[in-house]
Amino acid sequence: QIQFADQKQEFNKRPTKIGRRSLSRSISQSSTDSYSSAASYTDSSDDETSPRDKQQKNSKGSSDFCVKNIKQAEFGRREIEIAEQEMPALMALRKRAQGEKPLAGAKIVGCTHITAQTAVLMETLGALGAQCRWAACNIYSTLNEVAAALAESGFPVFAWKGESEDDFWWCIDRCVNVEGWQPNMILDDGGDLTHWIYKKYPNMFKKIKGIVEESVTGVHRLYQLSKAGKLCVPAMNVNDSVTKQKFDNLYCCRESILDGLKRTTDMMFGGKQVVVCGYGEVGKGCCAALKAMGSIVYVTEIDPICALQACMDGFRLVKLNEVIRQVDIVITCTGNKNVVTREHLDRMKNSCIVCNMGHSNTEIDVASLRTPELTWERVRSQVDHVIWPDGKRIVLLAEGRLLNLSCSTVPTFVLSITATTQASRALALIELYNAPEGRYKQDVYLLPKKMDEYVASLHLPTFDAHLTELTDEQAKYLGLNKNGPFKPNYYRC
Repeated sequence: QIQFADQKQEFNKRPTKIGRRSLSRSISQSSTDSYSSAASYTDSSDDETSPRDKQQKNSKGSSDFCVKNIKQAEFGRREIEIAEQEMPALMALRKRAQGEKPLAGAKIVGCTHITAQTAVLMETLGALGAQCRWAACNIYSTLNEVAAALAESGFPVFAWKGESEDDFWWCIDRCVNVEGWQPNMILDDGGDLTHWIYKKYPNMFKKIKGIVEESVTGVHRLYQLSKAGKLCVPAMNVNDSVTKQKFDNLYCCRESILDGLKRTTDMMFGGKQVVVCGYGEVGKGCCAALKAMGSIVYVTEIDPICALQACMDGFRLVKLNEVIRQVDIVITCTGNKNVVTREHLDRMKNSCIVCNMGHSNTEIDVASLRTPELTWERVRSQVDHVIWPDGKRIVLLAEGRLLNLSCSTVPTFVLSITATTQASRALALIELYNAPEGRYKQDVYLLPKKMDEYVASLHLPTFDAHLTELTDEQAKYLGLNKNGPFKPNYYRC
């Protein structure tokens, strides 16, 4: 085991589920401001029975789960086994640490995207001695067959693809509110689980030993709690680790943006005009991929440093209003709200594709499109045409939610890096759970550089890569330990 030194959110009242199509809001930070209610879709197919209304049991007789169809477990198990082959670090961590069970006694409640890669993480946590209960952080990103496989294996999982808002909160509550079960660790992606426990179960929240959070939105909410003096739990900020920023945000989005757009629209990228809102790591990845495919890429940015980087990388920096009439694709990745407003949407040209690569669903003002004069037409799963009275239409993907995990998949190897950083999900949980009293105060901590380097080192053997080792003389000259960390915690690679 490695040792390391070292908004306030008011939830709206849960609405009653009405109508045959309650296509609900996502529940990240400002999601109470952006919603997706029952709409006038042109298709009239009846929804299937809600998983909440089904009585399901796994082969062991347990019913402590709620998934779409437990009978899909065999297919999900195959996907998990495939994912294991591309997640060497988590498998190595599982093999190295399961003998000593560093998470024995840990009761982890999690709220993340439920994919095959997450399943490998959950089963690793189980192998390390933890008990886990899990819900989804996004109503569209759950792989139903994977959720079924986890339920069949005995994990209490409450998630399915296409939840309503009411379903979303119900699933979180089923994870938390269990008689005789007090969670002592939180693993969150977006902050919804943390704030649900904080608001609804304050006595339970005070008994939590640590929180691990991996999204911009969730970390922002933790800092707001800390600033207000209301964070009574130490929390680890995984989002700002180098392995998260570079590998998940940049390298992963560089590949998955194309996958998500292809699967939903079958479009050709060459010659298309694209505006990418935000040139952080996600924006950099999206721009690089689209430029390589021959697209003409514009960038909007508020930060002069990121803006200068965009210019130096060969992209034209513009204001959205300057290009909104001419572009073929609009991609948001800022983490902010109302980046694309109704005024922008009204001015877009016919068949413009609009999508979001940020965690929150608040970047595109989808709520403003829920008006009587506009018609919504479901084209295929996660693809809607929004039609204006004059016949103009835009193509809205995933109702403004996270495109890659809602509409496609992400590279497993990249998620191995970030999921092991969540060994910083795993490693950070181990560190916080086993930390001596007083090591971590009631505050938000950056992931130690030593953890970042350890996660990276676990993946190098996959490439048959060999690190150069410092000599004693070189280490002394640089003032470093030969085994790292090799960069200060503030250094961004």
